[in-house]
Amino acid sequence: MATTYEKIASTTLGSATATITFNSIAASWTDIRLVLSCKGSGVIYPNFTMNNDASALYSLTALYGNGASAASFRGTSLNFIGLAINDGDSAPTFFTADIFSYAGSTFKSVLTTANVDKNGSGEVGAMAQLYRSTSAITRIDINGGGNNFASGTTATLYGILKA
Repeated sequence: MATTYEKIASTTLGSATATITFNSIAASWTDIRLVLSCKGSGVIYPNFTMNNDASALYSLTALYGNGASAASFRGTSLNFIGLAINDGDSAPTFFTADIFSYAGSTFKSVLTTANVDKNGSGEVGAMAQLYRSTSAITRIDINGGGNNFASGTTATLYGILKA
């Protein structure tokens, strides 16, 4: 990664867990990046909230494909930032979420990517999302959307300087 990236925190699960939390995020960077490498203990729909806020302040526009077809969708008045694409999965999946100007006093733009490994029939997706709050982000709660993250799931939070 670029030298402007600084690891803030990282966790690897030793057992199945429903939620991963990054708390007390300092306002030391211009942007932050969340990286999640996971597999579910069942079909998961990974998503996250910011500042423990599950109110309907989130929205998204998504594009995804699987090699045979592509689709798009939009959602408004959601209760989270979505990471999952299509119908969720238990296959190994890699997600990123870039949260721009996270410490500023404007709405928070979030760009997410998803890559699902299905041994030749995987899926990829990208979503432009918005959190309509002007509060600085100090906490991120990631959850599996109904099922636990499996043991071995890794979540890392990076700070980005002068992006």
